Amino acid sequence: MPHNFTNSPKSVVVPFRRSTTEATMLTYKGYTAKLEVDSEKDILFGRVLDIKDVITFQGKTVEEARQAFYDSVDDYLEFCEELGETPEKPFSGKLPFRTTPEQHRQIFLAATKAGKSINAWMEEVLADAAHRGFQN
Repeated sequence: MPHNFTNSPKSVVVPFRRSTTEATMLTYKGYTAKLEVDSEKDILFGRVLDIKDVITFQGKTVEEARQAFYDSVDDYLEFCEELGETPEKPFSGKLPFRTTPEQHRQIFLAATKAGKSINAWMEEVLADAAHRGFQN
């Protein structure tokens, strides 16, 4: 039976939900890459995030892109070996941190109250925050 639109409202209010697109993170041999979608070219592509050298990859499927990431990292490591250069390491373990004197004081007091050094306290707090950030 056809619908009679003459009595339908001119506009309808629909609740809006903000959608979030989660980036897919891939890891291999200590390197991390962000996998993204190019819907115009109909491909998945990515780049290693945590080094200055440029390592990119792409694929038509998730599995193709993942394998291309693995291959790109392996190629990078082989290339560095051929040149006799040390591949760039993703992280040194040193995290420079600047803050205000008041925040420094607050951090010191919180660490002291917890019975820890500032470094140990910050590592615990930041690791916990990073872990929660990936769960959301």
